[in-house]
Amino acid sequence: MPAYEYRCNACGRPVTLTFKSYAAYDEARAAGLTCPYCSAADLTRLISRVAVAKPGRDYGALSSGEMLNVLEGGDTREIGRMFEQAGQDQAMNDPAMREVGERLLKGESPGSIERDFKTTPVPPAPPPAS
Repeated sequence: MPAYEYRCNACGRPVTLTFKSYAAYDEARAAGLTCPYCSAADLTRLISRVAVAKPGRDYGALSSGEMLNVLEGGDTREIGRMFEQAGQDQAMNDPAMREVGERLLKGESPGSIERDFKTTPVPPAPPPAS
């Protein structure tokens, strides 16, 4: 359903008009759009922000140089996604690695995580499954 945002020039309120189809919008526009609050026909169309989702990244297929670029890029959430995806089950089965990954995904800085791990004893990793 297309939705269009307007500002009423008479009452100053923002107005969102939703239509069942683009054809219905064209018909309503031809007939004259009116403010649902004050019934004025003096509306100005607003341009809204648009969010475009980025395609997912396959961190497992990255070269070591590309992984280093991700680490040096400083986007902690991207680093966390790389930890999660590239490490898969092996790294996430280690409680310390799982905690690091989760904290990175939340946006915590690598420096603060590293400081916490230097002051907190890290439990040993469980033995690999046989």
